Amino acid sequence: MFTGLIEEIGKIKSIKRGGKSIRLTISARSIMDDVKLGDSISTNGICLTVVSFNSTGFSADVMPETMSRTNFELLGAGSRVNLERALRLGDRMGGHMVSGHVDGLGEVVGIEQDDNAIWVSIAAPKDILKYIVEKGSISIDGISLTVAYVDDEIFKVSIIPLTQEDTTLTSKKQGEKVNLECDMTAKYIEKFMFHKDEESAQVEKSDISMNFLRENGFV
Repeated sequence: MFTGLIEEIGKIKSIKRGGKSIRLTISARSIMDDVKLGDSISTNGICLTVVSFNSTGFSADVMPETMSRTNFELLGAGSRVNLERALRLGDRMGGHMVSGHVDGLGEVVGIEQDDNAIWVSIAAPKDILKYIVEKGSISIDGISLTVAYVDDEIFKVSIIPLTQEDTTLTSKKQGEKVNLECDMTAKYIEKFMFHKDEESAQVEKSDISMNFLRENGFV
């Protein structure tokens, strides 16, 4: 579990490609002081498991399922990535609860300066947009951000100077893909409501009534 508060911008040192998978080696410094084998590190919003490491970086395997849902296919040696270590019990919760399980890709369709802030507009599929609400939280390439606008095709976030400096988001160009993870609360609520509706429909379709039960000696 992560907060979406980026600790460091790392750089991809190498990519070893399999048939549908890759092994990433990522250069990093400040996050490496307490890393252990098997630790989870959010890399552009994707929860990766450390399979080897040293004082200057770590390696992680990326499976086909992750490749199909994320922008990792577009990365190469030298690409910069947002890094965050897993949340520890007792840490301050400054962002929002981010699982590191990406829902899908969005596309940067606009970048606009607004005094000290930068507006970033992102187009997203409808099955992702349905979970996004104004003033709600969204993870973009692992960055916890507040949604400032949303409609049926795009949503917008406004980036403060600190986030501009400490993440890769404002270096994106129009047309680039970003990893999106919606607030998981919305997905749990939808799942709960769907099952409630199913249960109600099953009750309505049932031919069993109180009269039927009385006539057959059950009540």
